Amino acid sequence: MNYPSRVMTIAGSAAGGSAGIQADLKTFQEFDVYGMSAVTAIVAYHQKTGKNVHPQSIEAIEAQFSTAVKQVGIDALKTGMLFSKEVIDKVADIIAESKVETVVVDPVMVGKLDSKLLEDSAIDALNTRLIPLATVITPNIPEASILLDGRKLESVEDLKQAAVDLHQLGPSYVLVKGGRLEGPAVDVLYDGEKLTTYEAPRIDTVNTSGAGCTYSAAITAEMAKGKSVLDAVHSAKSFVTTAITNGFSYTEMVGPTYHAAARKFGEAHQINVKGE
Repeated sequence: MNYPSRVMTIAGSAAGGSAGIQADLKTFQEFDVYGMSAVTAIVAYHQKTGKNVHPQSIEAIEAQFSTAVKQVGIDALKTGMLFSKEVIDKVADIIAESKVETVVVDPVMVGKLDSKLLEDSAIDALNTRLIPLATVITPNIPEASILLDGRKLESVEDLKQAAVDLHQLGPSYVLVKGGRLEGPAVDVLYDGEKLTTYEAPRIDTVNTSGAGCTYSAAITAEMAKGKSVLDAVHSAKSFVTTAITNGFSYTEMVGPTYHAAARKFGEAHQINVKGE
């Protein structure tokens, strides 16, 4: 029997099921890989206290990771919401010690509604400790801007320069996502020498909660199965675009992307890929 590839996510838990660990595991299942998780924080709004982020202890994070390594093993992993410097330092340590070769870092800092998901004191640790360990980093425009000391990113050309400059932090590949620009949804991948753009139609919907988590999880899953970074990004872009196209909401709040959409309905749009 050929067992599925083993993929782990180290990220926050989103109680509503649309993002974080929940989105990652749904994506892993759709890509036929074996998903595991280490929860770094629980994101859930407490109506009495107003608290939205409930961090987990360093001990709990270590225990989850070591259990997954011992019981299953890891072919590839991704990180999502890490929240604090202490967690980033610990996650960087355990990744380096585990010698996992495929690492996707989604530098989660800003939520869909501009909620703050990373403490200011953690940004330097993200830059110097975690990003250099990454095979791919996947910042959206606000996150790329923060990593570049507040630089404004207002065009695809800006994204290209951002990808080139972020590569200097040490990852093998940089994928800057252009979901917040006007016009087509264009993402830019840079490998240190070549720029590649991935273009899809912009979907007129607010139901995109978890899109970034889903995108990076799909890239991780495809790389775990042996796909190149360029091909993994192409597959992931198609998957998340289809999920966004079929997004929905049960309430008046922003709803999730639909993770089963590609399986149920097929590819919604072809992705236009151009290399430079």
